[in-house]
Amino acid sequence: MFTIPNNAWYAHLKNLADKPWWIAALISWGIALFEYLLQVPANRIGHTDLTLAQLKILQEAITLTVFVPFVVFYMGQPLKLDYLWAGLCLLGAVYFIFRS
Repeated sequence: MFTIPNNAWYAHLKNLADKPWWIAALISWGIALFEYLLQVPANRIGHTDLTLAQLKILQEAITLTVFVPFVVFYMGQPLKLDYLWAGLCLLGAVYFIFRS
């Protein structure tokens, strides 16, 4: 399973803040279309070996793994201890959804 987190949907807050909202929406939708063109086939392939619940939890874990560095380094927001706790909760979710 492969997924690209939707960080581009948040990048417009920094890069397109001076543009009308509909321009940010069109650009975000274009990026989302590209993401879904990858995600839909990946989910179809992944569903041959994984359950829907496993696919979803894995997607969220991958998304937050990429999202935290995006927030800290690209958007310039401070790293918070809450990110660690959220990450540990996700690790727990991954453990429980994949255990036999």
